[in-house]
Parts: sequence; structure tokens; C-alpha cells
Amino acid sequence: MIEQSLFRASCIHRLDPRLRISCAMCLAIFLSLLRSPAGCLAGLFIGGVFLVLSRPQWRPIRRRLVTINIFVLFLWCITPLTTPGTALIQYGAINVSLEGMQLALLVTLKANAIACIFLTLICTMSITEAGHALKCLRCPSKLIFLFLFTARYLHVIAKEWGVLFTSAKLRGFIPRTNIHTYRTIASLMGLLLVRSYMRAQRVHDAMLLRGFTGHFRTITTFQTHLIDLYFLLAVVFCVMAVFFAEYYGDTYV
Repeated sequence: MIEQSLFRASCIHRLDPRLRISCAMCLAIFLSLLRSPAGCLAGLFIGGVFLVLSRPQWRPIRRRLVTINIFVLFLWCITPLTTPGTALIQYGAINVSLEGMQLALLVTLKANAIACIFLTLICTMSITEAGHALKCLRCPSKLIFLFLFTARYLHVIAKEWGVLFTSAKLRGFIPRTNIHTYRTIASLMGLLLVRSYMRAQRVHDAMLLRGFTGHFRTITTFQTHLIDLYFLLAVVFCVMAVFFAEYYGDTYV
């Protein structure tokens, strides 16, 4: 599962996965094009409402949002210093611009809004549902294969890395910042790549023996219900509300 275990049963789980993926992508593109703090705040509010409706387990969700904002924090450290504009704080060669602060604020609001929407609409479905929905949306088959196999074998590869690293430690390897450590890590990564390739060959042979012809088959069929129509109307209303806030908010180029 993607992050399905982090959410309790809610109305979001009953929605058509195709609709969830389509709405998530459209909302993410729409929010990324906003230019005013008012519009971004409205988008963040809507994302927060969606997240509450999905009934998440708040502790792991908070950890994921904190992880996202750690990367955003680097923008706050760099963008105000590198964006030309009106000097807000000036100390010698250091110039903190007002435009840089505004840009960092917009990125923060957008990142959190899009994260809330994806946590609500995408992470509440299983891997198989997501793969089947992507196929129904006519996404490239190779991209779907890459997505499904990565989700399936990512933990296996991580386990292989743990075995290799533990073996190196049992032989006296102590990670340090020196050439020996870098060479050892490079060798371990090379071994991991070889083992991953060999496992991929075994998995491919096993799939061929089971009649795999290059297409995943499933008996699951998606159906559109009345709740999907209500949700689509709610999304359209939210987009109009954000557009209204964006139109009447201050615009920053």
C-alpha cells in the first residue's frame, strides 16, 4: 500500500481512484500556478479540509509534513538572499529582499497545500488500485510497470542493503569521512546493483513461466457513483473559490 494504513475508513476511500488521481493532478497544477498569498492560503485551507475529511492518523502525517517543510526551510535560507528587489534587511553584503521573502512564503503555502491534497487523494489508495487507475487513464505502460515494481521491490532492495551493510560492520567496517569509507560504500552499492539485476532476472523468468505477456490483468472494474459526482462538484467549487481569492489578492510576479 502507498500510505493507506495511515488513514481510517472515510468517504474519500469510496471515491473512484481514477477521479482521485485526476483531481489531484489538476489541483496540483492549478495551485502551482498561483501568484498571490490569498490564493495560496485558500488552497492550503482546502487541502487541510480534505486532509481532515480523510480521517488520518495525525502523528505519522505530522512527521511527513515536517519532512516536507525541512526542505522548504532551505528556501527560506537562500531565496531572500538571492532574489533581487527591495531591501528588507541589509547588513554589509547581505541583502534580504522583500520579494525573496514573498516568494519563499508562496512556495511554503503551495508545497503544504499540494502535500495535503496528495496525502488525501493519492495515499488513501492501494498500489494496485493506483496502477489500475493509471492504466485506465491511458498512462504509458512502461511508466506503470516502473511504478508497480518499484513499490513492490523497494523494501526488498532496502533489506538487501541492510544485509550488505551489516556484513561490512561485522568485518570491522566503521563509517568515517575518509577514502576507505567512500570506496567501501561504492563497493557495497555496486554489489547491491548486481544483486538487484540478478533478482530482476529471476522475477522476470518467474513471470514468464506464469504466462506474463507484458500486460497486467485484473478482475477489478471501477465504477462511477453519485458520491464521485458530488466530490467533483466540490472540487470545481473549491477551484472557483481559490480563483476568486487569487483574482482579488495581491499578485506577485
